[in-house]
Amino acid sequence: MTALRWLGVPFQWLALQGMLLFMGLGSLLWNAVALLLYPLLSNDTGRRVGRAGIAAGYRLFWGMARAVGLMRLHSEPLDALRDEGGLIVAANHPSMLDAMMLVARLPHSACIMKASLMRNPFLAPGARLARYIPNDSPSGLVRLAMRDLKQGGQLVLFPEGTRTTQPPVNAFHGGVCLIAKRAGVPIQTVFIDTASPYLCKGWPLWRLPPLPIVFTVRLGRRFEPADDHAAQLRELEAYFAAGVRQTPPRPDPHPR
Repeated sequence: MTALRWLGVPFQWLALQGMLLFMGLGSLLWNAVALLLYPLLSNDTGRRVGRAGIAAGYRLFWGMARAVGLMRLHSEPLDALRDEGGLIVAANHPSMLDAMMLVARLPHSACIMKASLMRNPFLAPGARLARYIPNDSPSGLVRLAMRDLKQGGQLVLFPEGTRTTQPPVNAFHGGVCLIAKRAGVPIQTVFIDTASPYLCKGWPLWRLPPLPIVFTVRLGRRFEPADDHAAQLRELEAYFAAGVRQTPPRPDPHPR
């Protein structure tokens, strides 16, 4: 039992906001470094350095959050995938923190980012250095993902497309199975289980949830690429819907 638990709600709230501030400042610092490195490094070196730097920053965040008693992340099963290339890692999406959980343990992985974020001067340099994939064009997204996977990369992808609003999972988008088929790579399923509503859809950053916030990550079944990617998508969605163990409660829009 940590000292934080005994300090009361005001100090817990300050500690949580402090962790978010630390993450934000760390992101700004890394993006400044990435801006300098981008023109100096080759494509392959920049991709490797960029992804490793983001993963290291996320690992530091999780380590500090655990040390002060705010969060507990049980994601060790992902270590089995760490050095495996040519792999799509597909997960359910209960929280805004999900990508941080996966990337922290998968330093060779790429993420798909909103195109608007890829143009944000405070966020874009790090994503560009890591060769993350913008979602501005469906055909461009598939093409860039295929190229990265064929070069031995990993792709972290959330088939729901956004955070879960219809538990256990939202309806899946078709891109994951299409990319797997065209790149000729398997889909490794990953379950993110949590009962915490923190940063689920509709949860504001400033609101304190019950502490500690606990996430558990499990490896699921691996799906080989299929010719009928539409049928495989239905199978994948049904598999996730049956396999998610915990879903956070929907946040009260009018908390007391």
